[in-house]
Amino acid sequence: MARKIGSRYTAHQILGRGSAGTVWLGEGPDGPVAVKLLREDLASDQDLVGRFVQERSALLGLDHPHIVSVRDLVVDGNDLALVMDLVRGTDLRTRLDRERRLAPEAAVAITADVADALAAAHAAGVVHRDVKPENVLLDMQGPLGPGGAHPALLTDFGVAKLIDTPKRIGAAAGASGRASATATRIIGTPDYLAPEIVEGLPPRAAVDIYALATVLYELLAGFTPFGGGHPGAVLRRHVTETVVPLPGIPEELWQLIVQCLAKGPASRLRASELSARLRDLLPMLAGMPPLDVDEPDDAEPEPEQAREAPAAPARRRGAVPLVPGSATDSNRDTHTSMRVPGPEELAGGALGTARVPRPAGGHRPGSARHRADTVRRRRLVLSAGAVALAAAVGVGGWLASSDGDDGPQPPASKNSAPPKP
Repeated sequence: MARKIGSRYTAHQILGRGSAGTVWLGEGPDGPVAVKLLREDLASDQDLVGRFVQERSALLGLDHPHIVSVRDLVVDGNDLALVMDLVRGTDLRTRLDRERRLAPEAAVAITADVADALAAAHAAGVVHRDVKPENVLLDMQGPLGPGGAHPALLTDFGVAKLIDTPKRIGAAAGASGRASATATRIIGTPDYLAPEIVEGLPPRAAVDIYALATVLYELLAGFTPFGGGHPGAVLRRHVTETVVPLPGIPEELWQLIVQCLAKGPASRLRASELSARLRDLLPMLAGMPPLDVDEPDDAEPEPEQAREAPAAPARRRGAVPLVPGSATDSNRDTHTSMRVPGPEELAGGALGTARVPRPAGGHRPGSARHRADTVRRRRLVLSAGAVALAAAVGVGGWLASSDGDDGPQPPASKNSAPPKP
């Protein structure tokens, strides 16, 4: 059912639903467009509308082949909408869900495109703050690049930051019972958050580089380096753990990933440097198949739970709805706004075990499931020993009772040891 968006645009059909609103296929004066219509409760928030209007020039000013451009901002009654370029294709998350992981050449080509987009945005003073596969669109009508990769375009610049209003922050903090006058919040998707954001520092361009390196790791491995489980545990891993190596990729590519996942922002590359170095690596990746890496366990139950509870089903990582209690949406337009953990929370938990890929057919060494398997194996060994002992006692009793039946028995040697239990 068609609906008017302002005086210049008509929305014809829904392309996807997100926790922030709905994306429509629309028509404008210059042809087809994508219209991101925010939820009514967001559109009725005058503070939010004011910030969108203030950011209008920044939103409209980003013009790059690998950025989904915002053409217009519509504020009309209860409608607050971003009018954007229409990309004929799908998002990177959908491709990952279908293929699990990509060949290194295609993964690096897509990442280089996104790095180009970030270089342009950072040069304009804009930090994305929510780089993730859901916000990377693949243009299926564009020319194929290295590894058969479709051109990648980055979308939703600044949307997560704008939607997270101080009023909602205060309400959420108050509901948790831990609000304070200096409370700060985390904006972004947990799997892709740079350590400095977790520690409460202001986000600079380097946070986008960290997130993009996390995306590249995910494209190669099929899982993120620090994801899985409760968002708080994910945040702690970003600060305390080191990334587990991926076997089977050139050392030059691995060192590039490690540098961009450095805990210190100053150690990471700039977006333009990352793009150039990734493209330099493309020739050595030609024809390389996707990596054969088993995904680590998602859940880490407590040891006492692991002994009794069956393994929990796997869950897709990185999907924390914008609205508490809402389900993951079809286009996975999600992010989280969380209180910054304190030092004691960040220091808690075991280090260095949560992200080790498990061997094929088994669980990761040190994981709760691995410990539970070990306990079960020990119980089986003890049970087998008990059965053997009972059998030995039974045989001994039968021999003792049969002495008179079979005639005299030879005397026991004084050097014979008593039977071991």
